[in-house]
Amino acid sequence: SLTKPGPFTLEALSLGEFWGVKIDGRLAAMAGERMKQPGYSELSGVCSHPDFRGGGLARLLSLFVANRIVARGEVPYLHAFANNAAAIRLYESIG
Repeated sequence: SLTKPGPFTLEALSLGEFWGVKIDGRLAAMAGERMKQPGYSELSGVCSHPDFRGGGLARLLSLFVANRIVARGEVPYLHAFANNAAAIRLYESIG
């Protein structure tokens, strides 16, 4: 909840897998999958703890999850709040 990753709750964990990076025992960043439709899977919950931002962890995890989705023959998609400039910059830079 510290990072406000959008409409994300612990119930989202029941919809798909999530991965995280821990540094010194602390969750530094996470990303996963949530909603699925035939041929599509949502990249969701991408966030980095403020102490670890700028280190490329959100990019790394976003690419990891997106590549898993593509490897299954699905199309990854995501969304961001219009005022979340950092997320939008990240997603646009990835393509």
